[in-house]
Amino acid sequence: MALQPSTPPASATPVAFAARVARAGDFLRQHKVALRNLQWVVVLVYALLLVVPVFLPLPDEKAHLFNNLTVVAQFAFWGIWWPFVLVSMPLLGRAWCGWLCPEGMLTEWASEHGRNKPIPKWMRWGGWPFVAFALTTIYGQLVSVYQYPLAVLLVLGGSTAGAMLVGYLYGRDKRVWCRYLCPVNGVFNLLAKLAPWRYKVDEDAWRASHGKKVIPVNCAPLVPLRHMQGAGDCHMCGRCSGHRDAIQLVARSPEEEVVQVEKGDAWQTALIVFGLMGLATGAFLWSASPWLVAAKQWIATWLIDHDILWPLNDNAPWWLLTHYPDVADSFSWLDGALILAFIAAGAAVVGGTLYLALLLADRVLPQRGPFSLHKLAQSLIPAAGCGVFLGLTATTITLLKHEGMSTYWVNDVRFALLALALAWSLRLFWRLSGLRSGSILRRTAALSIVGLGLAPFVAAWLFFFVIW
Repeated sequence: MALQPSTPPASATPVAFAARVARAGDFLRQHKVALRNLQWVVVLVYALLLVVPVFLPLPDEKAHLFNNLTVVAQFAFWGIWWPFVLVSMPLLGRAWCGWLCPEGMLTEWASEHGRNKPIPKWMRWGGWPFVAFALTTIYGQLVSVYQYPLAVLLVLGGSTAGAMLVGYLYGRDKRVWCRYLCPVNGVFNLLAKLAPWRYKVDEDAWRASHGKKVIPVNCAPLVPLRHMQGAGDCHMCGRCSGHRDAIQLVARSPEEEVVQVEKGDAWQTALIVFGLMGLATGAFLWSASPWLVAAKQWIATWLIDHDILWPLNDNAPWWLLTHYPDVADSFSWLDGALILAFIAAGAAVVGGTLYLALLLADRVLPQRGPFSLHKLAQSLIPAAGCGVFLGLTATTITLLKHEGMSTYWVNDVRFALLALALAWSLRLFWRLSGLRSGSILRRTAALSIVGLGLAPFVAAWLFFFVIW
């Protein structure tokens, strides 16, 4: 009788996979010098693309990716870097921050040679992620950061200078800037909660290591390793892998942190609802809106009729409002005011409607508490992240069109991504509502309310990609 091949136990494959994942974390720790060298390479490329285009003529219609460094830099920053860094967060966690980010590298390097001051209390304020994101987004629109090298140098270069200054002043070998003041720290924190990987602490192994000689770990982003539960703050650098034989990289459900760990807070809710889904949507839409053009014409006519002409002047400096008369692109004071008003209206209409829907849904469900609404808001992270990705890739598509690429397929992909993100958000909401109520009727009512609250968000992208 022929021998039959043995069948491995059911747990063998998951165990082998878990071991491979843990080894990936160890690999990062073992090759931290190579990782640091890679970061310096990124810093050099970043500096080249940031600084050199400032000294070159502005590209004309004949400029392309293959013959103009300014177009290359524009495509690198806004066509590839920012949109796909966002995509990397729910796929890999904050690997960009720990492996490649030039600001993270430079602020830590400055901290190594800095003054090691204690972190001031004002810097630990929980509202900075929302405020920094909002101010950077709005300011970038006013100076046309997607179009002009000087604006890129001002916004990205200014952020990098701030990162280095904070690193020099505060902490020792730390990334204080990344932890508290980086304009996209809050966004990355939210999206990384969806990552299928995280470094997990084994409580029993940690306790068992007490009394043993342990080599300390420098966690640059200031994550409290002993109590680390999620991926939102972790930079995935691998330095802590194997620490006390208690920390290892593990695979997990992408929904684990939102459903089981994170409780949320008011500032995270503000960033999701009013920042990513409201303000950012307004920032992406204003340039395509015929409503803004009509409002400008009506207001300009009224101002001329009443002999009030100064708002129509385009004499603001380039670092305050877009001012490039050589290429016939300058914002008047009226333009600036209308852009601000449009973005604020986006935050009020899209964000306000959604926040009201969350309030009502929270009241429909039992077991309300101080954080119950904020916990529900976490379900919107997939939709919020997708919206920002769609807005950023509008620049990608524009640049590819200029290179002659066919884009007939783009809208199908856009709305497929949006539909998937909305479905994921609604699924997360359904799961979160199930933690508070066993009533299908209550959960369905709450889900319906949030679905209606998402209508202005969806309508905004319909206007942007189809109607306008």
